[in-house]
Amino acid sequence: MLDSDSSSSSSSPDTSSEMLDERVTLPNNLQPPPRRSYGRPRYTDSQHNADGSNKYTFLIGGGFTLPTGGTHNDLTTSYNIQGGVGRNLNKNFGVIAQIDWANFGIQSNTLNNLLNTYNSIGAVDQNGNPLSQLGGSSHVWSLTLNPIYNFAQSDTTGPYVVGGFGFYHKTANFTIPGVGTYCDPYYGCYQVQANQSIDKYTSNAFGVNAGVGFTYKPSRFASARFYVEARYVFVDNQPRPYSLGSATSTYFNVFPQNSARTTYIPVTLGVRF
Repeated sequence: MLDSDSSSSSSSPDTSSEMLDERVTLPNNLQPPPRRSYGRPRYTDSQHNADGSNKYTFLIGGGFTLPTGGTHNDLTTSYNIQGGVGRNLNKNFGVIAQIDWANFGIQSNTLNNLLNTYNSIGAVDQNGNPLSQLGGSSHVWSLTLNPIYNFAQSDTTGPYVVGGFGFYHKTANFTIPGVGTYCDPYYGCYQVQANQSIDKYTSNAFGVNAGVGFTYKPSRFASARFYVEARYVFVDNQPRPYSLGSATSTYFNVFPQNSARTTYIPVTLGVRF
């Protein structure tokens, strides 16, 4: 018959404590390896931030430009192109240095009014005849610094907001049809149609922009993202007065609209690396 006291002592807490003490006091070379720490990988190379996002970004794109407000009274829709390089501080926030070219046509009624004005002051073509046609175009090129914030990013898609400020240079150029001479080393010289510039205006100003966009990456492993965005641009051009010139002044300005405040919306599709 078993002694109840001896039976209970075989599973006593003292025995478990002794086994634990024995494991704790094992030599270092017999200790189990430390537990591995799991978590998001941290990058230490020169091309990535700690969260794995690229430190540097490059973009190029193109699209169309919509003049708005008073700008639309004289200019028409045309194309735009842009390029830039940026620094990402993390996967959400970055800053892009950007150059843009926004092109515009000139409204027909504006050209007709200017044609009458030029003829009224005695402008003539290269043959000495009154002007019969007038063409023209306008453009704005800019250098801007643009903070950008990406949010709700997935492996392949994500929206963003962007805004910027910088220098804007606006130009309007008016032309008439002309004939020029082109010389080819094989076929000799011959006449070609070539527009002749008769009047030009420029204006420099500070401007700002703001907009939204959306990115798409074909694969989570791709290094490039396609993007589409629309921005509103405001350029604080300083107005200049209208003038036909005089005997005592060389100031001439029959297109003061070029120095009027400028607003437009560039819509751009591009790729970002």
